[in-house]
Amino acid sequence: MSVFAHFVMSVASLLGPLLGASATAAAIVAITVAVRLALHPLARAAARGEKARAALAPRVAELNRKHKKNPERLRKALADLYAKEGTSPFAGFVPMLVQLPVFFLMYRVFSSSGGDLLDHTLFGAPLGGRWKDALADGGVAGPHGAVFLGLFAVIAAVAGWTYLRARKAAATAAMPAAPGAAPGAAAMAKILPLLSFGTLLTAAYVPLAAGLYLATTTAWSAAERAWLQRAPHVALNAAKSTS
Repeated sequence: MSVFAHFVMSVASLLGPLLGASATAAAIVAITVAVRLALHPLARAAARGEKARAALAPRVAELNRKHKKNPERLRKALADLYAKEGTSPFAGFVPMLVQLPVFFLMYRVFSSSGGDLLDHTLFGAPLGGRWKDALADGGVAGPHGAVFLGLFAVIAAVAGWTYLRARKAAATAAMPAAPGAAPGAAAMAKILPLLSFGTLLTAAYVPLAAGLYLATTTAWSAAERAWLQRAPHVALNAAKSTS
């Protein structure tokens, strides 16, 4: 068992007197929330970078139109623009990339951890069990299947909310594609919001523990993104710290 898995079990032992057999599942949720809270400054930095790019998008499009026949002048004009505004076209990407190893580690522990972690249960359903196991043991409406259905309902609700917000944001920010835009960019913009439902397919395949992690982290991401998009104090002039 990894060090992180040992930590999860230690937290579960603290929650045991209150939550009994479901303490390990509660520990997965609690630790996921704690890690996402610790990574929140990086999410704020990524949001600042995203807002900075959105604010500069009309000027970038104008430069694309103005210098579309002179790539060298276009590169220089864009570099001057980003330097003047104290940001870069990659502002916000670095904070997102830094978070990926943490998410991968947590997902791996919750999906393939050895030892006792996956031997525990959530409302009777084994954390190491999969959707197909629940179907074989009582069917869709069986005791284990009902736990998965509840998990799927949470993930589907989050995915649906994320999809609607993404469609609304795309409609609000709609503008003609820049001459330098990649072919199919408009179609891709319509497809990307649908990817939020991919988590539902993943949860139907991985162990319940990993599905619980996915439900928690996607719910956090959706709520955090909605808050950051509306938070006036996520200032654009701080975006230069994210590049």
